[in-house]
Amino acid sequence: MAVAGAAGARHSPPIVLQEHAMLTQVFQHTPKWVYILFATLLWLGAKQLLAGSVSLVRVTLLPIAMTGLAVAGIATAFGDAPLALLVWCGAALVSLGLVMQRGVAATTRYDAAARRFQVAGSAVPLLLMMGIFFTKYTVAVLLAMHPELARQPGFALGISALYGLFTGVFTGRAMRLWKLAIGTVRAASVARGAAA
Repeated sequence: MAVAGAAGARHSPPIVLQEHAMLTQVFQHTPKWVYILFATLLWLGAKQLLAGSVSLVRVTLLPIAMTGLAVAGIATAFGDAPLALLVWCGAALVSLGLVMQRGVAATTRYDAAARRFQVAGSAVPLLLMMGIFFTKYTVAVLLAMHPELARQPGFALGISALYGLFTGVFTGRAMRLWKLAIGTVRAASVARGAAA
């Protein structure tokens, strides 16, 4: 028996080699724009590791872009699936509510004249961007290898909830900054009115 097993093992490639070949195929068939998107998100996220200044426009556009990427991931993977979108929406609202309960860092400031925020460095945006990117990439690879997963409710709803979590955190972080900006502008307006 042992001799037969050993002979069979010599004829079939080891699992490690099979997995390596499969990963090589996945990377070779990945479109070039995916690598460009990855590098762009990595660069944007890495920039936010350091304290710095960020515009009101960027604070607004980044969550919109990431929400678009999440919704596109759901639509691409699961097509017209109202339940998947409902789960995404529910998860987004829950995580948004949790993020909104926390305030911004004490060092965060808003300059109304320049329409810019002074923010502390944070790894959270990088983690969120990579989370969305790798979720979308992994789902695309899994569905290419196992298309039947798209019809499994547990898979679709789990992935949709994960996308919703990312969306809610991204949106909540932006809304907290908007809340700071509105509060800063109001306080300045009240101060001007009191001085007049």
